[in-house]
Amino acid sequence: MDAFGDSFWSRHPGLVWSNPTAGDSIRIRAALLRPRFGQLLDIAVQFGVARLRQEWQVLLADETPGTQRAGPSVERILRNVAIGLSHALPRS
Repeated sequence: MDAFGDSFWSRHPGLVWSNPTAGDSIRIRAALLRPRFGQLLDIAVQFGVARLRQEWQVLLADETPGTQRAGPSVERILRNVAIGLSHALPRS
C-alpha cells in the first residue's frame, strides 16, 4: 500500500486489525460485512460506489451467513450513498 492508502485506512483502524498490510479489497470487503453508513460513505468517496458494488458482488458469490446478515443494510447504504453522491457532484 502506498502512503496515500495508509493515511486513508488509518482512519478505519479496526477493519482488519489482524492484518495491517491487507490490501484495499480485503479492507473494503471487511467494511461491507460490518456495514456502517459513515464508513461506507468514506470508502465510496475514496474508491467510488462502483468499487464497493464490485467487492460486494465478490462477497455475495460466496453465499456466507455474513453476507446474508449484512445484505439488507449494505444494499440500503449503497443505494443511499449513490443517490447522495449523485446530488453532491456538480453537473456539467
